[in-house]
Amino acid sequence: MQANQGRRKVSILSLLPIVLMSSMLSACAALPNVQALSSTLDPGATPSIAGSKGALSDERARAVLGKRWPKGSLDLQAEAALEEAATGVPLIAGNKVTLLFDGPQAMTAMLNAIADAKNSINLETYIFDQDELGLKFADQLIAKQQAGVTVNIIYDSVGTIGVPQAFFDRMRAGGIHLVAFNPINPAKLHGDDWKINNRDHRKVLVVDGKVAFTGGINISDTYAKSSLFRSKTRKTDKSQVGWRDTQIEVEGPAVQAFQWRFVRTWAAQDADDLREADYFPQPVRAGDKIVRVLATEPDTTFEIYKAYVLAFQQAKKSIHLTSAYFVPDQQTVDALTAAARRGVDVKLVLPGVSDSGLVFYAGHALYSELLDAGVQIYQLKLAVLHAKTAVIDGAWSTVGSSNIDTRSFLHNSELNVIVMGEPFGTEMEKAFQEDIRDSVQITPEAWHHRPWADRAREWAARFMDYWL
Repeated sequence: MQANQGRRKVSILSLLPIVLMSSMLSACAALPNVQALSSTLDPGATPSIAGSKGALSDERARAVLGKRWPKGSLDLQAEAALEEAATGVPLIAGNKVTLLFDGPQAMTAMLNAIADAKNSINLETYIFDQDELGLKFADQLIAKQQAGVTVNIIYDSVGTIGVPQAFFDRMRAGGIHLVAFNPINPAKLHGDDWKINNRDHRKVLVVDGKVAFTGGINISDTYAKSSLFRSKTRKTDKSQVGWRDTQIEVEGPAVQAFQWRFVRTWAAQDADDLREADYFPQPVRAGDKIVRVLATEPDTTFEIYKAYVLAFQQAKKSIHLTSAYFVPDQQTVDALTAAARRGVDVKLVLPGVSDSGLVFYAGHALYSELLDAGVQIYQLKLAVLHAKTAVIDGAWSTVGSSNIDTRSFLHNSELNVIVMGEPFGTEMEKAFQEDIRDSVQITPEAWHHRPWADRAREWAARFMDYWL
């Protein structure tokens, strides 16, 4: 299974000659300068909050926020206002957010939601494999379409590069409407803006406009085997463990933000209109969670990147980051090292086993600078780490599809959900500490004495990090 997923992760590299040629035809994009944002932005005194009945008044918003913020940690009201000024995206109140761990738990919840669908199912995924799990999803989606539920699917043409076209043709013959995102063959593209390096890396499922899922989990057998997260027994046989990933289920008014992004992506890719369905039912309050849904596209305004760096800069107690593909730009490294030097507990859980050697070693090239500043680095053992999460000061949390790398921030369409408040942050902290338990810490002493062969691999991989 690892080899299968690894083939998909490096599929962009297999197209590297085309990618390089495309890059030479236009200047390489650059990430924005976020380091000075906090001093140049003019955030409102109270961040905007939308509820099931529309925008809350400033007085009501302050009352809602006042119930959520823990004392003595990150000033989340100020952070939320600053984040909104940087991203232009308001907070949304009244949601239920459920944390899902690993493929089996997430896939069960997603398949149950599909089974309960009454009106529409919108699926956007980077990978949709023709394997046992992929066939199970395909069969259930076809059955729902034939039962009168409108089913639409966006799949990435590079993420599914090894999947036979017959797999998608079968779903199309079953009545499902499918779109291949940014086809490798430019002749199949609707429009004239062909950029092979821009990919749809999102993993989003929206059912009936009422429940949405997102995180790092693709539709693939790779995720069918648990990483034994939260298992009482710790097995050591690599054949018995799978991939460690995180997904969330969202119910409430925020689901409309997921749905709008799906509709926008569809409209940008396909000449045909979406089939009629009740995609935007009247939103209903489902819980007490306040969230911000950040969806980014290449060459736009880098909302996820800005949110990450601003949160790192504002952290007072802790930054606990889990990243599957960790190849940060210098500005991100500077924000993490500055936080460590001012006394923030900065811990990173990174892969100890990877499906992509180049990305693995490119991330290693930055370990020395991070370790020397006091950042603590842990490598997860046995399971392949694929989660993309962070929790800051136990109160600002994010789960999504975006890795901490240039590809995610510059060239991919990604979606992350930020959840404000201590209750969800506590759940995230518990998960982080369990990952720490299953990891090995990389000490500065051991790192500085690593083999020269590894250093050479890191140097070579770092040279190519822009395209990884």
